[in-house]
Formats: sequence, structure tokens, C-alpha cells
Amino acid sequence: METTTSLRPFHLAIPVNNLERDRIFYRDILGCTEGRSSDHWVDFNFFGHQLVLHEKKEEPSQKAANPVDGKQVPIPHFGVVLTMESFKEFSDRLQAMSVEFVIAPYIRFEGQPGEQATMFFEDPSGNALEFKAFANLDQLFAT
Repeated sequence: METTTSLRPFHLAIPVNNLERDRIFYRDILGCTEGRSSDHWVDFNFFGHQLVLHEKKEEPSQKAANPVDGKQVPIPHFGVVLTMESFKEFSDRLQAMSVEFVIAPYIRFEGQPGEQATMFFEDPSGNALEFKAFANLDQLFAT
């Protein structure tokens, strides 16, 4: 298994119910660079990873959540681990753009192994995203 020092970009394809609306969100709100596209899908550089939005007209299924650190964490979700500085800049940008948070930016597991900054929000199609950061990246898999 590869370690965090030899990670390769991941590829993730997700459904969206309005390709143009979600394209604007990922490009203009999150700042992702657009790559290849067709009438039914679009690639994005998602913080160095390949994210593909595939249009699927059906509404998403019922949402679910699990309790973590006293908050209801949406499942499924995906995102990226940022540096603390990038996390602060990104969360400030999202707040300035009036992005509605499912879980507003805060420090999770404060004073415990795996302490991290985290935030959750949804794209316009209801896909949940989590961005997090560790003061010490060695804590990423702490128990």
C-alpha cells in the first residue's frame, strides 16, 4: 500500500442533477480548473485530483448521517486534506461567498489524537464535501 509521501491523484466520478449549475459551483465557488467535458459530464482538477461530474437527472436518494464528535456527519462524503493555512483561506472564502455549511468550520477532537480543522457543505446537487486540515499531518491516521 502506498504511503502519504507517495500518493497518486485519485479519480472520483459523482452524479449531479444539473450539470451547468454544478459546473459553476465547482469552477467559480470552489476554484477548480475545468478539463475535458461533453454534454453529460465534465472533468475538474479537484485540488490535484480528478473529479468528474456526471449528469443524472434523478434526485439523490435519502440522506444519512453518523455522529462524530457531537456532530451529525453526512454520509457519503468526500473531500481533501489541506494545510492549516489553506484551510483557513478556503473556509474564509467560502464564508465570504455565503456557502451554507452542514457543519461550519471548527476544530474536531480538540486536544486528542487526530485533532483537526474540518468543515462540511454540499454542492448544488446535494453531494456532501468535507475539507479538513491537521496541524501535524502525522496525526492523519492517529488512533
